[in-house]
Amino acid sequence: MSTTISHYAEQIERDGYAIVDNVLDPDLLETLDNDIRRLEALLSIPLGKNDFEGTRTLRIHNLLTHGELYQAIPVHPKILPIIEHILDPGCLISSMSTSTLLPGETAQAIHADDQLIPLPKPHIPIILNTLWAISDFTEANGATRIIPGSHKQDHNPAWDGHYDSIPAQMPKGSVLILHGSVWHGGGANHSQQRRAAIALNYCAGYIRQQENQQLGIPKHIARGFSKRLSELVGYSIYNTLIGHINCDHPGKLLDQ
Repeated sequence: MSTTISHYAEQIERDGYAIVDNVLDPDLLETLDNDIRRLEALLSIPLGKNDFEGTRTLRIHNLLTHGELYQAIPVHPKILPIIEHILDPGCLISSMSTSTLLPGETAQAIHADDQLIPLPKPHIPIILNTLWAISDFTEANGATRIIPGSHKQDHNPAWDGHYDSIPAQMPKGSVLILHGSVWHGGGANHSQQRRAAIALNYCAGYIRQQENQQLGIPKHIARGFSKRLSELVGYSIYNTLIGHINCDHPGKLLDQ
């Protein structure tokens, strides 16, 4: 496994991304797809409000609150070791949501996931975003567009810039791992099918999370998490200090 981890880590260091095939098995994919559709209907998920969110895109946020089905994804043994190898074992879940592009969606602006963080570039990876393909990713249905090697640039992309990019095409069940500095954006969906994915963003333990996991996930749900998953959402301490409560471990709150 360590050889495989090193292989993907080297790809991400060189190109800014890597694709891991055959992560989710067909039965689980079908279950996830059906449940995402169920939640979209149950929660009356609205379309995005702007071109960046996607005016033909559905997003279910705070996904860990919607059932045990989703708890195995952040700790998946084919993906988490790669994340830990690059960020370190003190990493956290920054956000976890669905990203379903409907037919007619336009291309998202090219951006970097870490561009809101005011650090000089290039810098060590502080964010890794993962896209779990619930359906096939093709150029026609809006596969994520990537500019390989752009994570080594000393600046962020211009918001209205036009850049040559390649589609991250992959079969369903695969996972795309993106360096937080790599320039990328969702593609346009010119097909007649929806392109479904789970977007799971990890960050280093010293970075503030996109979704406030401790307030967003009720304690009665977090109490049912595995120890590793509870650590990943923030019931943990980074480097013996960051995240403590009165010099005590925050995980003890789940025992109350």
